[in-house]
Amino acid sequence: MDPNVTAGPKTLAPLRKLAVSLAAIALLFALLAIVVLTGNGYIERVAIGLGISTILVVSLNLANGFTGLFSLGHVGFMALGAYASAILTLPVSLKSVNLPQLPAWLSQVELPFLPAALIGALIAMVVAFVIGLSLMRLTGPYVSVATMGFLVIVQVVLTNWDALTRGARTFSGVPGHTNIWNVWIWAVITVYVVWRIGKSVFGRRMMAVRDNEIAAQSLGINVIRSRLLAFCLSAFFTGIAGALWAHFIMAFSPKSFYFVQTFSVVTMLVVGGLGSVSGSVIGVFAITILSEILRNAERGFSLGFIQIPPTYGSSQVIMAILFILVIVFRPMGLTAGKEIDFRKIVRFAQNLFRRR
Repeated sequence: MDPNVTAGPKTLAPLRKLAVSLAAIALLFALLAIVVLTGNGYIERVAIGLGISTILVVSLNLANGFTGLFSLGHVGFMALGAYASAILTLPVSLKSVNLPQLPAWLSQVELPFLPAALIGALIAMVVAFVIGLSLMRLTGPYVSVATMGFLVIVQVVLTNWDALTRGARTFSGVPGHTNIWNVWIWAVITVYVVWRIGKSVFGRRMMAVRDNEIAAQSLGINVIRSRLLAFCLSAFFTGIAGALWAHFIMAFSPKSFYFVQTFSVVTMLVVGGLGSVSGSVIGVFAITILSEILRNAERGFSLGFIQIPPTYGSSQVIMAILFILVIVFRPMGLTAGKEIDFRKIVRFAQNLFRRR
């Protein structure tokens, strides 16, 4: 290449994208540092919840939004990741008390958080592969019903496998390894990986299958392989989210991974927009912040001379109504299934400052 030839716009475009991405990540972690430095435990817990929900919703979007198959059983993979990582990181002294019937080889194992979380995610991925070989042949509402059946199966197994999960009793004593930093590092990794998949050849194949299965098959795209790849990768990151959640809550039971959690994740995904990674993040922030506001309002508040009494449970009713309204009036979500072009936002901000 001639050194006298200057780089053109096409050459600089990848560098600009990288600079914008690094600037966004730096801004995110700067905000997280401010949250930690303020010392407000409530805000920090909300930030951790936002990160875990981001992993859950973005990974579910990979399976639901990219392939068009609406899964209602992904919380089951979250449960697998949570229980697997909790068992592997539980101190040996507690295992002899809380899980006395564990196999001998497992009762002496005490792993650090990262390998335990990865093992839990891999278990979820393997299970997704096994059941996906059959489920990915289904279409339409049959997938939703079948994946819901998988969720029920996971719930029954966790409730009855007393030697491994303590059954319906609370699984307690889980080490608190989750913090705001490892949650958001995994959230950034999940968003980046899913976004890159959407821009890759594999992602285009998934979306082609979603838009027109027959046309995709005529072009030589393996429909089952594309769906199965998305399903397994989605289960992996969902398992990671489960491990992070388990070591954040530190005490849970099989009821923690059922229809309430499923409804919450699906609401965030639908409100943000199926098929849009940035829409998934927007849906997480919008629903989480609104939920926190409504949950605090349930305790009652005053508006001048008007006193609003406590109305416990009203937040769930309002969230359900919101979910219905979004489906009726904006079925494609807030972003209409499209990605937000952050370069346009940056250019708009630059032009705004130049005018000033």
